[in-house]
Amino acid sequence: MEKFRETLEQILTAEHTIFNVEYIKKDGTLRKMPSARLHVKKDTNGKGMKYDAIEKGLLPVWDMTKNGWRMVNLKQVTKLKIKKEKLI
Repeated sequence: MEKFRETLEQILTAEHTIFNVEYIKKDGTLRKMPSARLHVKKDTNGKGMKYDAIEKGLLPVWDMTKNGWRMVNLKQVTKLKIKKEKLI
């Protein structure tokens, strides 16, 4: 649980900064996102999600490489790099 909170805090400090993240997906495979961002308005309906993603250990981010939304499993982050600084 401590790693979850620490990872969340580190990503939230990135604000509008592009960051790199790698994590283990639900199916057990590794997802590498070399360019992810928070606070993107693209492809949203303005109503928000029907559930609290943070409560489920997930963080919605915009994957700039794939041009779509992804849910980062904060409990399974294996690598995090923000502003060229490797944090995990």
